[in-house]
Amino acid sequence: MLRILSAILALTFACGAAAQDKPAAAPAEKPPLFATTKVEGTDNVYVFRYGNHQAMFVVTPAGVIATDPIGYGRPQAVTTYIDEIRKVTDKPIKYLIYSHHHYDHIAGGQPFKDAGAKIIAHKRTKERLAVIKDPHTPLPDEVFDKKRVIKLGGTELELTYHGLNHSDSTIAMRLPKEKILFLVDTLPVGSVPGRGMIDFHPLEAEKSIESIIAMDWERMIPGHPGQPGGRLGTKDDARAQLQFLRDASETVKAAAREGKCWEPAEKEVTLPKYESWPGYKNNLQFVLRRYCGLWGRGT
Repeated sequence: MLRILSAILALTFACGAAAQDKPAAAPAEKPPLFATTKVEGTDNVYVFRYGNHQAMFVVTPAGVIATDPIGYGRPQAVTTYIDEIRKVTDKPIKYLIYSHHHYDHIAGGQPFKDAGAKIIAHKRTKERLAVIKDPHTPLPDEVFDKKRVIKLGGTELELTYHGLNHSDSTIAMRLPKEKILFLVDTLPVGSVPGRGMIDFHPLEAEKSIESIIAMDWERMIPGHPGQPGGRLGTKDDARAQLQFLRDASETVKAAAREGKCWEPAEKEVTLPKYESWPGYKNNLQFVLRRYCGLWGRGT
């Protein structure tokens, strides 16, 4: 018996030593605070990322078309953005396009205006900004309703409004030649939407997204890095997001008709099909709350 016990102790010690000798898994590398990346397969389309926000800029022989200064609460992001453009080209920045009226994407544009850029946005964006009067967000110089095409140095950028969706002022920006779309917040890539649901328009958004999917594009630059790995989106991603919204809507509708909106629905409703999506645990509550507003209150 003593020999058996000694053998067990020896084996346990050996296993423990082996476990201690095994190197620990290296922690995931934290991405740099900001980065500028040329979109693969293009000559002049770039993504500027600062933290968890992204913007697109396009370089042409006649100048630069920039989008979303992403300077809310961090003015250094705007000057960094301009510095990053200067590393790519010395051409003047001709345009700054606002994707919609939410400050986390469009605040801080004054340095672009000071650099000579004309600010363009949907007319509803200007109406919103004129009322709120944020000192860090210059009003657009030019607005449009349904469509505006910018032509600069042989490049065309098509701006289109598809109705209510993530906001009442969101526009899609499409580069027809490159078949690239820049769309902010309306279609998160590979993740569950979050606090941005606060002014989301559920029923109208489905029609708007269908209209956007029907456009001629192949890759989408989102306003926040796509999951996983900061990737660009595809039409399959857009269709998956639309299906997620429809599934959430139908599930909450059933709960609402049982009188469970707000708190019971937020505690009880789950969408197991999407549990593996980044943001599911933290963001599902916002999705459920917005659909409770629709199906539980009619708003």
